[in-house]
Amino acid sequence: MIFTLDELKRFPSVSRLAFIECSGNSAGEWREPVGHTVQQTHGLLSTSEWTGVPLATVLREAGAKPEATWMLAEGADAAAMTRSIPLVPALEEALLCYAQNGEALRPEQGYPLRLLVPGWEGNINIKWLRRLKLGSAPFMTREETSHYTDLMPDGTAKQFTLVMDAKSVITSPSGGQRLERGFVEIRGLAWSGRGRISKVEVSTDGGRTWESARLQEPVLPKCATAFRLPWRWAGQEAILQSRCADETGYAQPGREALIAARGVNSVYHYNAVQSWKVSLDGTVQNVHI
Repeated sequence: MIFTLDELKRFPSVSRLAFIECSGNSAGEWREPVGHTVQQTHGLLSTSEWTGVPLATVLREAGAKPEATWMLAEGADAAAMTRSIPLVPALEEALLCYAQNGEALRPEQGYPLRLLVPGWEGNINIKWLRRLKLGSAPFMTREETSHYTDLMPDGTAKQFTLVMDAKSVITSPSGGQRLERGFVEIRGLAWSGRGRISKVEVSTDGGRTWESARLQEPVLPKCATAFRLPWRWAGQEAILQSRCADETGYAQPGREALIAARGVNSVYHYNAVQSWKVSLDGTVQNVHI
């Protein structure tokens, strides 16, 4: 079946807020603290209001067969970006989006139509969507064989780790900034592809002690949540960190725990606790501890 954009817009529409995060966000942090600013370490993330028609509605109209368990989504870009998507979880929330933040998709965001699967790695949200194909097995495209797999310590490659796990970062103070003595409001963002953020804790002493941060309402599922904590800097060296947990009970891991489970061969899905060092002169830099 072929649907024009006007025909898709005749279906009942849905609007929702959701984040999109590239699975390569923070990739450099697997090995060395190469990013100087929070934009460089965590900048491949955004939150928008998306509007479109539910994928389930369109597939029902097309007469999808019960034995269909995977979907191939293909983009119209020069690379023909194509991904296999497990159908059952995608049908719960996936949208075929034609608007972002109350206006038509911009060209760089996939005009006229893109796929949105809230909480899944950014690459799965195919832009310039032109074709959907159903099947009973993954289609093993280039983007899920030679790319977007997690290389494990034993040399195997783990495929289809699609959900972006809970992650947080302090955005202020952060790398490249400079503090003045006195009151400082520590601010940041937390998000999880599993659901709502349930709590965020902040440490100013490298993880020895933690204090609960205040979450800014509304706290929405699969959406960036702002947090804040008042602090008074007296001029001492400090290590600022944040860690979060989501409504499923998943907790953001420390760097050592993540590497122990995953090794350092991957360039995807890094979600360890981030550390910012405040020096005696008030300068802030990215460090690993």
